Amino acid sequence: TAFLLLRSVWRALAAGRVRKRVGGGGGGLLHTAATPKGRRSLVRFSHATRSLRVKKSTSAHVGSGGERRGQGELRVVVAKASRDPEEVSRSVSVDEEVEDRQGLELSSAPTRNENWFRVVLAFLFPALGGLLFGYDIGATSGALVSLTNASTGGVPWYDLSTLQSGLVVSSSLFGALISSVAAFFVGDILGRRKEILLAAILYAIGVALEAGASSYPLLVAGRTIYGLGIGFAMHGAPAYIAETAPQQVRGLLVSLKEVLIVVGILLGYLASFLFVSKVEGWRSIYLLAAPVTAFLFAGMYWLPPSPRWLLLQSQPRAEVVSSLRKLRGPEVEEESLQSEVDVMESIAADAKGTSKGFGALLRKENLKPLLIGMSLMIFQ
Repeated sequence: TAFLLLRSVWRALAAGRVRKRVGGGGGGLLHTAATPKGRRSLVRFSHATRSLRVKKSTSAHVGSGGERRGQGELRVVVAKASRDPEEVSRSVSVDEEVEDRQGLELSSAPTRNENWFRVVLAFLFPALGGLLFGYDIGATSGALVSLTNASTGGVPWYDLSTLQSGLVVSSSLFGALISSVAAFFVGDILGRRKEILLAAILYAIGVALEAGASSYPLLVAGRTIYGLGIGFAMHGAPAYIAETAPQQVRGLLVSLKEVLIVVGILLGYLASFLFVSKVEGWRSIYLLAAPVTAFLFAGMYWLPPSPRWLLLQSQPRAEVVSSLRKLRGPEVEEESLQSEVDVMESIAADAKGTSKGFGALLRKENLKPLLIGMSLMIFQ
């Protein structure tokens, strides 16, 4: 696992260096553009032959470098490597190679040096919701052992039946099931940030009831409310990370969120090891989640809403750019931010035009991702 993680980090960093080298050298990938019948095209520049090639692709996003033309044509905007504001446009046919006789070099999409401190914060704070989920998994067994022991339980209702013990363990999962279903209906209305803030509040209430429970019903209630926080956090956190992370590390950071769940399980086992033999140690085990819950709430309160969610809600462009600037840092050029918003607007426009609901999952283009996702859940 460590080897695969390090290899993923190395590949992400290597990809960043390649993009920087290609962008700075004035060659490589040009802005993508729309072609007839709604297809996407990538425009590439060959240093060896100094030629343009327009390639069909269904996975690229619409950018600001092209506009739809007549049948089989694409208008390509060529910018000078010196970043001269003057632009030269030409029309080329799809899959046609055209000589670059004017001696112009193609500039790739705007590149920048990422503020990795802000990138890490935008990943770490929502990922704490996953860490708290993992902590609950690891800590519950130790807390139950401490609670049901006559010498360490510290409460008159320590002698729980098998059914009662099972309910202590499963009540958080029952709460997570309820909030997961609720997130399907209210997630897009609340937004990713508010959804995680709600999860942090539910986590805090659950921890308070668990650690301070004076009766068995209060303990089960605390476990259920904590589970409600799990459902909202596991719905909002991956979406927020995916929508705010830079493109070159997006997949890596979404995957690392799963790593934090495993880290939380490890911390839960460690807390159980430290407090399971102490009187009322189960209260301390549950209470240790409180500081992480506070960090989760404070961090998400500081972070801005997801720029893509703002676009989906038809918020003003200035608000979207402001959110993106807080995520990327004040030193990022306005041109770079505007270019990134252009891409987001294109994706958001495509998303608004597609049908939603359970029926959309069964469409041909979504069937393969659906089967892959189901397979991961079954075989993991």
